[in-house]
Amino acid sequence: MAHYRPNVAALVLNREGKLLVCERVNSKGAWQFPQGGADPGEKLRKALAREVEEEIGLPANSYRILEKRGGYTYLYPKQVRKQKSYFDGQIQTYYLCRLKKSAPEIELGEHKNPEFKSYKWIEPEDFKLKWLPEFKRQVYRAVMLDFFGVRL
Repeated sequence: MAHYRPNVAALVLNREGKLLVCERVNSKGAWQFPQGGADPGEKLRKALAREVEEEIGLPANSYRILEKRGGYTYLYPKQVRKQKSYFDGQIQTYYLCRLKKSAPEIELGEHKNPEFKSYKWIEPEDFKLKWLPEFKRQVYRAVMLDFFGVRL
C-alpha cells in the first residue's frame, strides 16, 4: 500500500476570474499552482495559508476560499522516491481561492529558497499539460475538470 504525503494546492483567481500559474525556479517552462506539503499534525487550511504566504506572498486574509476538494493522488517517479524515501507520492487537497480587493501584489522569492521565478494569469482553458512532469498530469486533468469543467 502506498504511503502518501499530505499536500495542499491553491487555485488562485484574480478579480477577473483568471487563474494564477507560477514558473518553477529551476525548470524553464514548468508552470504550476502554488502548493506544498502539510507538516506533521498541521491542519490543511493552516498548511495552505503557510504555503501561499511563503511561495507567493499572500497572507490568508487577502483571499477567500470558495471551494475545497481532496483525494487527488500521484506516485513519485523512482528517482524522486529515492530522495523522499519515506513517501511514495502525495495526496493533494485543492482550494479554489479568489483574491479580495485589498490583496497585495503577488510577491515571489520573499523567503530564503524561492520556488518560483515568475507568474502569470491565464484563462483556465489555456493551461497546458506540457508544463508539467508526466507523473503529475492525471491530477491536473482531474482538478481542471472538477473545478473549471476544462478538459486537458
